[in-house]
Amino acid sequence: MAHFHVVAGATETPAQPVVRKITPADLKEALAKGFDDFWAMPSHLVFLGLIYPIIGVCLAALTFSNNALPLLYPLASGFALVGPFAAIGLYEISRRRELGLTTTWQDAFDVLKSPSIPSIAALGVVLLVIFLVWLTSARMLYQSIFGYEVPASYSQFVNQVLATSEGMRLIVIGNILGFCFAVAVLSISVISFPLLLDRDVGVAVAIYTSVKAVVMNPLTMALWGLIVAAGLLVGSLPLFVGLAIVMPVLGHATWHLYRRVVEPPHPDEAHPAA
Repeated sequence: MAHFHVVAGATETPAQPVVRKITPADLKEALAKGFDDFWAMPSHLVFLGLIYPIIGVCLAALTFSNNALPLLYPLASGFALVGPFAAIGLYEISRRRELGLTTTWQDAFDVLKSPSIPSIAALGVVLLVIFLVWLTSARMLYQSIFGYEVPASYSQFVNQVLATSEGMRLIVIGNILGFCFAVAVLSISVISFPLLLDRDVGVAVAIYTSVKAVVMNPLTMALWGLIVAAGLLVGSLPLFVGLAIVMPVLGHATWHLYRRVVEPPHPDEAHPAA
């Protein structure tokens, strides 16, 4: 029964959240509220946000130390695949501010008290698996074009990718492949994590609702995906340190986007995470 709870939620009849149509104006409003949440207590959120650049720097260092330079770009772009799960604590801070509750950075860890935490963790594992499949696919693509010999230096790698026809082919095919992974992750996670934090509906309903939101709002959600990708790219360029600001803002904005996409729950459905 515990496994069923994770998939189908706490009730015998799974809830079916109502999804709204949204416009780019809703994205603008969500981003504005995300900035507002960030500026309300930037010192706390920068502290939380430092988790992301630290992880990024460690991954980059591991890549260089293992002479696995071809994975550096896939690792950086892979933040978009695991970001929805990594930002779960930021959703909680936005939820608490929305309710008018006293909020500190420690409250981000109150998600561990949520009845939906098993479902949140299960969906997080799904994203982690997708991330690992992406890295494996990226490595296989590189090896299919350049073989198994890795570049001896960063400059050689850059020249190999940017100054050869094989490198151009790697860029084109790699970005098409990455786009497919990004669309899949956006579809299943853009709404699902905030929804699970807000209501104990289970993984199946959360994914279904997220996919439904994308299907009902394809252009607006595509624009949101571009905003997220551009933000993560800009944040990753200076050795990932920009993610200390980009990740909190996008995380908060995602919570407010969820509020605009999904109608509020009936009082009997909602559950406080703290």
